[in-house]
Amino acid sequence: MPSSRATCTTHLHAGQPGGHEVNSHSRLKCPVPDAVARPAAGILVSMRHVRCSALTRRSLVLLAVPACAARAQRIPDVRALTFDVFGTVVDWRSSLIREGEALGRSKGLQVDWAAFADSWRDGYGPAMRRVRTGDLPWKTIDELHRMILDELIERFAIEGLSEREKDNFNRAWHRLTPWPDAVEGLSRLRSKYVVASLSNGNVSLLKNMGEHAGLPWDVVLSAELAGRYKPDREVYLKAAELLDLVPRTVMMVAAHKGDLRAAAAAGFRTAFVPRPLERPNRRIDLSYDRAFDVNARDFLELADLLGVPAV
Repeated sequence: MPSSRATCTTHLHAGQPGGHEVNSHSRLKCPVPDAVARPAAGILVSMRHVRCSALTRRSLVLLAVPACAARAQRIPDVRALTFDVFGTVVDWRSSLIREGEALGRSKGLQVDWAAFADSWRDGYGPAMRRVRTGDLPWKTIDELHRMILDELIERFAIEGLSEREKDNFNRAWHRLTPWPDAVEGLSRLRSKYVVASLSNGNVSLLKNMGEHAGLPWDVVLSAELAGRYKPDREVYLKAAELLDLVPRTVMMVAAHKGDLRAAAAAGFRTAFVPRPLERPNRRIDLSYDRAFDVNARDFLELADLLGVPAV
């Protein structure tokens, strides 16, 4: 097997001058191509098949993302961390592919489940936009996911599913698998901060997912509680209100820069944690960004940077 190699130079976190060069050779026993580092423009990660152990998957992520020196940052007054969930905490794509493959085996379906998962997620933003603009009345993410699913069943010519099977498949979003660092990282961060979800997922979805994945939330917060969807300002302000905190004492953690920019505009502090395997077949902007208070490769490094000791 050829090894995967990444060489990159990037800057330190949170506006620190200087740089840190990493030249890594992986000995991973799974088929992964080279990760090409482009610190100024992000990284193109192209992986057709990723079926590795949790340790291997985290190693791959650390190779793919530009490394920064793990130097603790002083972020005064932060008392709570709110986390985007889909893509930031959990690996929705691999989870949906796995659920689709299981359904396909049981029903004798020949479907490109990777394309199906991508299409399902691709419908997420436009569906929420229709709610945000008033084109649709308020609908939960469960309802929007089901609306998209019904369209995809027709588009992919899937036949023979009962209503019960469709409903169960739609609830695959309740059974998503966390990234390898997520549970340990959240547990560490929880020793110093209030740790909460802040997702567009509805409360029942997030509750079920948390129980399934073992996510140690102190509290489940959802855009549903504001009756709006991110990136609307009201979602972030409602979260701070429910935590009984002013926005500047809350840090939003996300793998998506648009989410963080909206949170910052509402007064939140921000932490960028890129997830290169969320969309392995697409160009992802993983670049260091001075606009954010902290840039970390995963939740464990985020804990290091925020001065939270390992247990």
